[in-house]
Amino acid sequence: MIIRDRLHEKNCGLIRTAISGLARTDMNTPHFTKMMKRVEDALAAATFAEAGQDGYARSILNDGRRILLALKQGRIDARTLKYALNASKRIGAQIDILFVTAPGTALHTDDPMLVQFESELKAEGMRYRLIPRTGCLKQQIIEYTNSEKEILFAVIESPNSLDADCNKQDKTLSELWQKLKCPLVVVMDGAKA
Repeated sequence: MIIRDRLHEKNCGLIRTAISGLARTDMNTPHFTKMMKRVEDALAAATFAEAGQDGYARSILNDGRRILLALKQGRIDARTLKYALNASKRIGAQIDILFVTAPGTALHTDDPMLVQFESELKAEGMRYRLIPRTGCLKQQIIEYTNSEKEILFAVIESPNSLDADCNKQDKTLSELWQKLKCPLVVVMDGAKA
């Protein structure tokens, strides 16, 4: 028996297993609905790609991919912004900017570095969302990543910014890491690391 025939038999077996599993699946579950949405998106993207609309097809497939850029007011670092922008471009993901201010202060998103970054995102044609919050950056990251399942990873500027305005329940970065539902990227100066 040649390799092609073995692969054919294996694929047929996988298809039979998938069909029998589908027959037992409750089609009203969120998991099934999400799976069907992905299938529909893939078919729509294939249609646009066949019609020569590669950019639109790519945007359909990357629609749910997002990076969380977590920023603390007054602690924005240009390297962190650049890392998030470059990573987003490479993987074709949208950026969610979680901008956290101290409790009791007004939610002002007019930080000069943030305004400049937003204009750079617009100039690059990057899709992004600005999510202003108040309180502890660490807690806001955990809450946001728990509620938004499409986040691929979170980017922060340094572990020191996590503890500002927190009630010190989780004292270390590793404790935050254990509660996160996605990887955490810490952008630090090479001399400090």
